[in-house]
Amino acid sequence: MDMDQEAPKSASVIETSGNVDPYLLHDAIVAAIKTVYDPEIPVDIYELGLIYRLDINEQGMVDIDMTLTAPACPVAGEMPVWVRDAVLQVSGVRGCEVHMVFDPPWDKSRMSDEAQIALDMF
Repeated sequence: MDMDQEAPKSASVIETSGNVDPYLLHDAIVAAIKTVYDPEIPVDIYELGLIYRLDINEQGMVDIDMTLTAPACPVAGEMPVWVRDAVLQVSGVRGCEVHMVFDPPWDKSRMSDEAQIALDMF
């Protein structure tokens, strides 16, 4: 993620009880994740299909499973930190854990149609 960019803020996700609505928070978190790019691929990691799981609880804790296009990716140690930092910028998020997983292995079938078009892989 470009550190000069700020992740999108969500509106009205915190209720008076101190809990958040995970459904409202989801879109803001996805928007934040979409600010993170693999430096070698001009498509965000969400559209690339690198996010395998995104769980949000009512306390604003976020748990993410993600992968890489290749296990030997040069930014393998940094990318989960970029994702965590982007998600933590979202209003209503109180914590975030990002887990790197490689099962199932990533392949281009996980990419969105937008990503395939952008990379001329259609």
